[in-house]
Amino acid sequence: MSNFAGPLYETSFVVADEVLADVEAWLQQMLESARAQPEIKFARRIESSTDSTGRPTLSCQFQVVDDKSLDELTDNFFSTIDAEIADQFGDKVIVRSRVLRMDENNDLPLDESPTCLNCGTRLRGQYCGKCGQRSRNRLISIWQLLREAFGDLLELDSRLWRTLVPLLVRPGRLTRDYLEGRRARYMPPFRTYLVLSVVFFVVAFFDPKEDLSLFFEPDPEPTAEEIAATQASNAAAAEAAKEQLGAARKQLEELEAAEVLPKGIIDEIIDDDDDFTISIGSEDGFSDCDNASINSEGDTPEWIKKRFSDERLQRICERNKARGNENFADAILDNIPVALIVLLPLMALVLKLLYPLSRRYFVEHLLFFVHFHAFFFLILTLQVLFASIVGLFGPEEDGAIDDLKSLIIVITSIYIPVYLYKAMRHVYDQSHIVTIPKYIVLTIAYLTGALLTMLSAALVALISA
Repeated sequence: MSNFAGPLYETSFVVADEVLADVEAWLQQMLESARAQPEIKFARRIESSTDSTGRPTLSCQFQVVDDKSLDELTDNFFSTIDAEIADQFGDKVIVRSRVLRMDENNDLPLDESPTCLNCGTRLRGQYCGKCGQRSRNRLISIWQLLREAFGDLLELDSRLWRTLVPLLVRPGRLTRDYLEGRRARYMPPFRTYLVLSVVFFVVAFFDPKEDLSLFFEPDPEPTAEEIAATQASNAAAAEAAKEQLGAARKQLEELEAAEVLPKGIIDEIIDDDDDFTISIGSEDGFSDCDNASINSEGDTPEWIKKRFSDERLQRICERNKARGNENFADAILDNIPVALIVLLPLMALVLKLLYPLSRRYFVEHLLFFVHFHAFFFLILTLQVLFASIVGLFGPEEDGAIDDLKSLIIVITSIYIPVYLYKAMRHVYDQSHIVTIPKYIVLTIAYLTGALLTMLSAALVALISA
């Protein structure tokens, strides 16, 4: 089948038997007139058929130069066809029209339904103008299935790559373009955020030997000499720490004796009875749950006393003792994505307060931080990947490798706050003098909010099953 750049316009006439000869003659004249149109490359009759009721159906096709020409013909020449049929033959001829595209893969055969198989809208090309679904109705090959699954990843001009590049190197560009209506070229904001967050947690915390341990041989058990060496090393480290603490205490006592520090300040620093504390287990973990209690000698809020009774704390301690410290850390890690999602509207509210005259809706400020968090996950993912690649070039004890990894961390730590400031400038379009104090307030609020949400994630992990 030949391929053309322009669309193919097809018209079918369902004709009553008594006017068939007259319609045949009229159709021949109409085709001659169509061939004289400069916007039509050719006009032809195709094989006649019958409809479901047995009435003859005459069809013809018009190859149009391009879509602009099709619009002009639809408003002029093709509309006169309908008018002439109605004027000469009335309801004895039914006219049906559709627009087809020539496709090298024959995705849309000429005898296929002209309506979208998903929503029923009449098609005008390979994609539905209402829902966007492609007009093909079956998968041709395994390769086509894989190409549809990974098309955005493998195609250099896909929305994925057109989103990642400005997200990484053009602060605020995605947010401003989205707010100004330039959206189709990029991935949707929340999809970008979710994809990059998942990629980050997989890259940063996925351990094949742990998560896919079934496919790896278990590590050999440590020998008695290795266990003894580890214990000796731990004992030496504990002894050194004890000596350092003793020396620090001695210096504080000398300062107290010289009246540089107030009397009794050391005991006050070590044991402050005015504050309340929650004790779960002993100093070395969850080994002693009998001592789980809340110190309510100070001004402990009443709502905390009711929710953290000694019995409840003991049950929490027993539960965490059963799952172990490593599983407790995993539980905290599982709660971090939710904590970051909770942080988004809080920071959007801060932006709403910082820009009361911007006339922006709350969701527009939320969009700013959705893109910023997406960038945050992207830059951290690249940092982890670069550090892993650098680690392949030498052992961990190599000083040059450690220096290069530290340099990557420093560059990332500098770039993230600079990115946030430039994004604020680009999206809200205010001067440096106005933006700097707002940036400082936003940074303080962000760090405070991040700390509180992380603590909340740890608390939820502690008290949940």
